[in-house]
Amino acid sequence: MTNDTIVDRLRSNALAHPDKLALVCGPQRLTWAEFDARTNRVSNALLENGLKKGDNIAVISANSVAYAELFIGILRAGGCVTPLSSMASPDALQKMLTDCGATAIFVAEQYFGLVEGFITSMSLSRFAIDFTHPDFMDYEATLAQAPETDPMIALEMSDAFNLIYSSGTTGTPKGILHNHQMRAAQMDRVTPNGYDNNARTLLSTPLYSNTTIVAFLPTLFGGSTVYLMPKFDARGYLEIVAAEKITHTMLVPVQYKRIMDVPDFDSFDLSSMQIKFSTSAPLRAALKADVLARFPGKLVEYYGLTEGGGVTVLVADEHPTKLHTVGQLAPGNDICLIDGEGNEVPQGEVGEICGRGPTMMAGYFGRDDLTADYIWRNSAGDIYFRSGDMGSFDADGFLMLSDRKKDMIISGGLNIYANDLEMVLLQDVDVTDAAVIGVPSDAWGETPLGMVVLREGASRGAEDILAQANSTLGKSQRLSAVEIRETLPRSTIGKILKKDLRAPYWEKENT
Repeated sequence: MTNDTIVDRLRSNALAHPDKLALVCGPQRLTWAEFDARTNRVSNALLENGLKKGDNIAVISANSVAYAELFIGILRAGGCVTPLSSMASPDALQKMLTDCGATAIFVAEQYFGLVEGFITSMSLSRFAIDFTHPDFMDYEATLAQAPETDPMIALEMSDAFNLIYSSGTTGTPKGILHNHQMRAAQMDRVTPNGYDNNARTLLSTPLYSNTTIVAFLPTLFGGSTVYLMPKFDARGYLEIVAAEKITHTMLVPVQYKRIMDVPDFDSFDLSSMQIKFSTSAPLRAALKADVLARFPGKLVEYYGLTEGGGVTVLVADEHPTKLHTVGQLAPGNDICLIDGEGNEVPQGEVGEICGRGPTMMAGYFGRDDLTADYIWRNSAGDIYFRSGDMGSFDADGFLMLSDRKKDMIISGGLNIYANDLEMVLLQDVDVTDAAVIGVPSDAWGETPLGMVVLREGASRGAEDILAQANSTLGKSQRLSAVEIRETLPRSTIGKILKKDLRAPYWEKENT
């Protein structure tokens, strides 16, 4: 593993090739020298405003050059980057800021409405990234007054790096703390994945997501170029790949689906693409096969958690018969599968995935109790993180996901994995998206309900979709009904928001 912090390496990269492109977002293009100078200005501005080492500095913004500058500038000043989800409610955002004790926040105009109702009552420095407000300092004006010399703050591997709040659309937020050691460990994948070979990495998921960060940081660490999209759209994505000769990308499954569905996809020159990554949600086997057939470059799927722990990797083009899996253990990682009592399950059986490896969080911020609940220990006393995901290993050591533990449906005392039912629904030629949830049932406690999005021009109805699915499902798995929806609610990294889907049915039950 590298002995350099990411900040150390970025400093070296700017000295080594100052005129090389570091960052591109729309019409804005920064060389490494320019990026280095502006991140130094961010650092010095924060230090002049009283930042102390380890302070949490919050950011809420769409992807932008400023966001990238802030991310690295906060680290360079010795702060902890606290990127906030733009999908969170104002109440959840206020709880996050209170929980972490942020000493400053940087806000983009697009999301000002989310914090407007409470932010001026909080004791923290406020900066407006791209607008003016009497209660906020102007970002560009502040940077203009700060020196561009490197503050050379000494950093230790044990120092806080970032604080990412999980989900957080509603309820009590939970901060996942990563330190410099954890992020440095992830840099072992830089050379094997070619991030240090003049990579041009296109990122279109938000920078508050670990999905984005795990490609953003290696590209910069490798001295290459990051291209940011403020907002994803499939055609715009393909246009950038073709025009900028993109070599690397990180996408989530819903983005792959939208890209492959662009009617004239095959007309774009994508020959520059060397390697495409996928994570955050399962990439369906049929979609993997389509990507392999039509989208140039390698396809690599990662399974892992923001908290860290066990990681698996599927190099899809090398294992075409394993597309229904999320691959094999990454080097240095281990996964055990356990039952409800915490005992390991036999080979081939489904259990909760517990993992350990070189990239594990420092803990839930300020919540030792939650961190303790997250830990499972094997017979030797080794610490594993509980994922809440259910899965099994095949005979070749490839991990197959079944479902989230909390999404498992218990009907008549039997466990039903929604993922199994969703795969059946998605095999229907008229279905383009699907989700299965458990809804209340007098007879069974709960019963599976399917929700589907139909392809344009489909003439079949819900009863037809239901009949076809149930004809292939086992008797204990059968859907009680199918509903047709125009869309399914998803997070900005493509995860179906099942909590939102379930709420109306269970709220009725509880009233």
